Amino acid sequence: MSDRNLIATRDSYGRALVDLANEGCDDILVLDADLAASTGTGHFRKAYPNRHIDCGIAEQNMMGVAAGLATFGYVPFVSSFAMFAAGRAYEQVRNSIGYPHLNVKIGASHAGLSVGEDGASHQCCEDIALMRSIPGMTVLCPADDAETRAAVRAAYAWNGPVYIRTSRLPVPAFYTPETCHFAIGRGDQLLPGNDVAIIACGLMVHEAIRANAILKRQSIGARVIDMASIKPLDEALIRRAAVECKRIITVEEHSIVGGLGEAVSACLSEYLPTPMRRIGVKDEYGSSGPAQQVLQGYGLTAEAIVAAAMDLLKKNPSTL
Repeated sequence: MSDRNLIATRDSYGRALVDLANEGCDDILVLDADLAASTGTGHFRKAYPNRHIDCGIAEQNMMGVAAGLATFGYVPFVSSFAMFAAGRAYEQVRNSIGYPHLNVKIGASHAGLSVGEDGASHQCCEDIALMRSIPGMTVLCPADDAETRAAVRAAYAWNGPVYIRTSRLPVPAFYTPETCHFAIGRGDQLLPGNDVAIIACGLMVHEAIRANAILKRQSIGARVIDMASIKPLDEALIRRAAVECKRIITVEEHSIVGGLGEAVSACLSEYLPTPMRRIGVKDEYGSSGPAQQVLQGYGLTAEAIVAAAMDLLKKNPSTL
């Protein structure tokens, strides 16, 4: 795994759409709300201008347009910031796309705290919770370039609505096309370990990898699981990690209310109660500042994961 080749997953999203169109996927249309330069779909607009529709700053209407196009057999990829795609247009996504289970794909960029200087109004840390709550909605949060490209391909092949969460902040590329085996409904164990399991998504997967290295120097084996498919969730992989590691930490650039941590907690509480720590945004809004400083200020770092692991390891699971 390499820290080189920093790529923002929003760019990976846009380039993957171009690749699909180049391969003959003529039913793809890309819709944007005057943000093509920011969401990554500018790559598609440049390559296929006649198949890119700018709906203007009207995200709710854009979802309705996408729903209509889907009824004619097109596969619309609707793109905007997470705050607008999941927040402003929630009713239209729920009623016009989710309820009739239309084949619309929602590409939501600029999610989480790493929007940085844009501040709390744009730092959407509730989008996964909102999209998870819609019946039949698939929710994906890929971690790097190769996984995002694979997630876009999987979304295109999937019959039904899909929400793909991407970020503005460039992240290290640790997968290659050959080592990335992304599939909807499946997680990926990146690193072995039996003392504690770290289950992460999106930007936080790289922090989990860093935490693994720090803990390894202390002779602690931290299993790292990339859970890019948040809904459907790989419950079998989670239960196996609980049995073999006996301690679970979830890490997400999202509120701990309704996100990955809550999904994992629900799975384990029903099948296999396990000592856990959830690392994410607490019940609070974000704040403006450089992305890395904001993430650090909210405890979304490898060091915070290590501290949570050390705290869990002090406790004997059999006594909890």
